[in-house]
Amino acid sequence: MSARLRSVLHLVGSPVDEFHAELSRLYADGCLSAVRDPMRYRTTVAYVSPDGQWRFPADLSAAALTAAPPMDASEAMSRIAALGVDVVVPQMFCLPGMTTYRSMFDALEIPYVGNRGSVMAATADKARTRDIVAAAGVPVPAGRTVRDDRPIDVPYPVVVKPSDADNSDGVSLVRDAAEYGDAVRRALAFSSAALVETYVEAGREVRCGIVVRHGELICLPLEEYAIDPATKPIRGRDDKLARSAADDLYLVAKDAEHAWIVPADDPVTERVWALARRCHVALGCRHYSLFDFRIDPAGNPWFLEAGLYCSFSASSVIAVMAAAAGTPVDRLFADALAELDSEEGTPACASHH
Repeated sequence: MSARLRSVLHLVGSPVDEFHAELSRLYADGCLSAVRDPMRYRTTVAYVSPDGQWRFPADLSAAALTAAPPMDASEAMSRIAALGVDVVVPQMFCLPGMTTYRSMFDALEIPYVGNRGSVMAATADKARTRDIVAAAGVPVPAGRTVRDDRPIDVPYPVVVKPSDADNSDGVSLVRDAAEYGDAVRRALAFSSAALVETYVEAGREVRCGIVVRHGELICLPLEEYAIDPATKPIRGRDDKLARSAADDLYLVAKDAEHAWIVPADDPVTERVWALARRCHVALGCRHYSLFDFRIDPAGNPWFLEAGLYCSFSASSVIAVMAAAAGTPVDRLFADALAELDSEEGTPACASHH
C-alpha cells in the first residue's frame, strides 16, 4: 500500500512588479509541466501578485489566476497550514521573493528546496559576493562600489553594473572617462549603488552549475554563452530575455546561437569546477548553486557573479546542464527533495509506490 502523497507547494509571482511576476510564471509553469507526477506529489500553487495579495489558483493560466480569490498574508498562512505542506519550491525572482518569502518558511518550519534567504540576500549584493569568494581564493576582477557619478581614478576599460539587479539591467562597458558618468547613472537607475569592475578581455564566458548529492558537490557540464570581443564584448539584457510578437516573455539564451554545452574534456572545465566548488562552500550554498565566470584570452577564469536559482523547469540553466549529464529534470527534482530530506532527517516520502 502506498504512503501518502508528498504535498508540494510552488511559491510563484512577485510582490514587486508585473515583470518579476511574469518571469516567475514563465519558469514555474515549465516546472509544473516537467515534474508533474500525481503518483508522488500533491501539487499546490501559491501565487503572490504585485499588490501583495495571495491566491491559490488551479494552474498559472490567466483564467485560473483571475478565478482564484485574493487573500492577505495572514489568510494565506492559514491556508498553507491547512494544506499540510511538506515542502516548498520557491519560484520567485524578485529580491523580497528570494529573501523575505524564503525566510518566512524558515519561521513556519516548512522545508524548502534551494538556498536559504540569508544566502540569497548575500548573493543579491554583487560587491558582497565578490568579497566573500575572493576571501576564499577565487580570482575576481579589481573593483569598487560607487554611489554617485563623480569621476574616479580607474584604469579603463571597466564594466559598470548595478550592485543588486539581475538580467543585465543597467550594465555597461566603459572604454574611457567620457562614458563613465552616463554608465553610472544607468546603473543607479536600478540600484542605490554601482559596482565598477576591471573589464576582463574576451575570452569566453561560461556558467557552472553544482548539485549536492549525499553531501557531495557534483559539478555539471559548463554552459558557454556567445560573446565576441568586437561585436558583443559583454552580454546584455537582449541576450537573456525578449518578447514575442504577442508580447509574451521568453528566454533568449536557449538556442545554439546563444548558448551551448562545453565538452567535459575542454581544458577550462576542471579549472572552473574547482573555483565553483570554492564559491559554493564560501557562500554557504545548499542543494545547488550557479556561478558565472569570464575566461580571459590566456584561459584564466575570473568570477563574475552568483545566480543561485533553479526552477526545475526544463529551460532552467541547472536543469539544462543536468540533462546534458544524463539527469532529466524530474529526477533532478526528486534528487533535490532527497537531499533536503537527508538534511531535515525526514523520510523521503516522495519515493514510494
